[in-house]
Amino acid sequence: MLDPISDMITRLRNAQMAGHRDLIIPHSKLKWSIAKILEDKKFIESAAKEKAGNFDAIKIVLKYKKISNTKKMPAISGIRRVSREGQRIYLKRGNIKKVKNGYGMAIISTSKGLLPGEEAYKRKIGGECICEVW
Repeated sequence: MLDPISDMITRLRNAQMAGHRDLIIPHSKLKWSIAKILEDKKFIESAAKEKAGNFDAIKIVLKYKKISNTKKMPAISGIRRVSREGQRIYLKRGNIKKVKNGYGMAIISTSKGLLPGEEAYKRKIGGECICEVW
C-alpha cells in the first residue's frame, strides 16, 4: 500500500455507501488524528483504538441521518484526498477556503498537528491540506 491515508478515505467512503455500521482500519497516529477530528466535527459517531490480533486498529462507528423508517443517509456525503504522494498541496493561511460553503471542512497538517481548516485559519497558520470532507 503506497498511501495509507487514501486507503483510509476509500474504506470510509465504501463503508458509508454500503451502509455498514462500523469499520476497522489499521492504526497509525495520523489516521487516529483524522478519525478524532471527524468525531469532534460530528461526521462519525465514534473512533476507538482496539487490538486486531497482534496489531493495533481503529474502530470507526459510522453516523447516518434517518430519512424514513427504511432509509438512512450517510453523514459523510463526500470525502476527497487533496494532497497526494505525487503532488503535495500546501496552503498559506489566506488560501484556506471554506469547503462547500461551510457545510464541509478541510483537514490540514500544520506545525501544531492536524487541525480542521477553520481552526488553522483562526490560529493564522497554514500547512498541507490532507483531505476535504462534506
